[in-house]
Amino acid sequence: MTVHIEGDAGQVIGPVPRRLFGSFVEHMGRAVYTGLYEPDHSTSDERGFRGDVLELVRELGPTVVRYPGGNFVSGYRWEDGVGPERPVRLDPAWHSVESNRFGLHEFVAWAEAAGTEVMYAVNLGTRGIQEAADVLEYCNHLGGTELSERRRANGADRPFGFKLWCLGNEMDGPWQIGHKTAEEYGRLAAETARLMRMIDSSVELVVAGSSHADMPTFGSWERTVLRHTAELVDHISLHAYYQELHGDTDSYLASGAALDRYIATTAGVIDETLAELGLGKKIGISVDEWNVWDLRRWNEVDQARLAGGGWRQHPRIIEDTYTVTDAVVVGSLLSSLLRNVDRVTMANQAQLVNVIAPIRSEPGGPAWRQTTFHPFQRVAALAGGASLRLTVEGEKLRTAQHGEVDLVDVAATVEESGRGAVFLTNRATASPTEVRIRLRGARFGVYAAETLTTPDGETRHAVNTADSQPVRPVPLPGTAVTADPGGTTITVTLPPLSWSVLQLSPEAGPHA
Repeated sequence: MTVHIEGDAGQVIGPVPRRLFGSFVEHMGRAVYTGLYEPDHSTSDERGFRGDVLELVRELGPTVVRYPGGNFVSGYRWEDGVGPERPVRLDPAWHSVESNRFGLHEFVAWAEAAGTEVMYAVNLGTRGIQEAADVLEYCNHLGGTELSERRRANGADRPFGFKLWCLGNEMDGPWQIGHKTAEEYGRLAAETARLMRMIDSSVELVVAGSSHADMPTFGSWERTVLRHTAELVDHISLHAYYQELHGDTDSYLASGAALDRYIATTAGVIDETLAELGLGKKIGISVDEWNVWDLRRWNEVDQARLAGGGWRQHPRIIEDTYTVTDAVVVGSLLSSLLRNVDRVTMANQAQLVNVIAPIRSEPGGPAWRQTTFHPFQRVAALAGGASLRLTVEGEKLRTAQHGEVDLVDVAATVEESGRGAVFLTNRATASPTEVRIRLRGARFGVYAAETLTTPDGETRHAVNTADSQPVRPVPLPGTAVTADPGGTTITVTLPPLSWSVLQLSPEAGPHA
């Protein structure tokens, strides 16, 4: 099987925003407690931050982290997490007990240690306009007011200076605390945005879009909400989770194509609504929750265990253990984000540690990289400059859920220096696929090539554990990658069920 990919170094979709490589930390399960924060752990510093987890986070390379939720934020009182007195509260969203030992100041310090920007979400479920204005003043005002002086008294003399703010979370979902109709939420979000801009005109605001593409209100929700908020916000969110259902592996491997369509439909609604309102501005799409997630386990096992186990602090919930197949799908979802940089302004893989996460940790024990850690880390490190516009011809994969899709999924980026990267997902599960890549307008050599695929002797269900991490990128053999003498055509043989990356150089490299 052969697939032909063509592009031109001068034909780009758009620049790659660094915020595309974001993550998410919610007060949920063990994401914070025994994830980021475990004062008694042998690697923890004086602030209680786990050093082994921080080291892995820095390696992973998230550029922005959304906090503190998620469903949690719709019942959260931000004041509980600041100052010396920290009340213990029930968290109805995740049927848990929240100690509030880790709060706003702790997260700011952790984010600084991790080298990430903060994307802060406000509670528009049980709270509203005034509370959003208060937390903004607390975080961003220099001083001289009760709230800003309270921040200073709590140890932060300088403002936090948060730029990114989410106006609530998944307010279209009946599961959400304070769930609202589109009309109710649109009015509330507009008035909240208006007051927040009065306090700090420099903020970037994200209004809540649909929770997933199968929501019955998808499309109409965005139209109604944007009619209220379009003049006041900069981005609208989109949440997307994918899973393998009933052994339909091919449809699962086509998740990147499904995300492409979800983004395109959302973009169309944005454009239609802006035209209807006569607005010439751009509103970006914030994919501020995306990942692969076994929702059946959550619905059938975790929720029942939560309900039967009483109210506990940081219970183990949705700690999915990811396989080779999951990592390959995550790689294709990252390629979808790169293909849509003209519309997607930021994205946050949900979540960072323990909760459907690329990093796992055990209380008092080790931390390790899940299979899905690797495609995120490589794309965050290597995708820079601009995303190239490519065409793909050749073998197709027919799927039950998503129709016909390309057998090989691809995205590519190139920097001004001429260095670039090509990211390839082979959806063929039983055989290798030969790919010929022709890039006009420049000469390239392949500097390095690596692949993530099923380890020898394992199946596509192979996983990484605390004791063994066999699933990781390995170099493609030199015989698998060739470049023509002119440096315009690259041929690579992709292993079955694999995610691969080719690093390109304007000069010939080891694989040329």
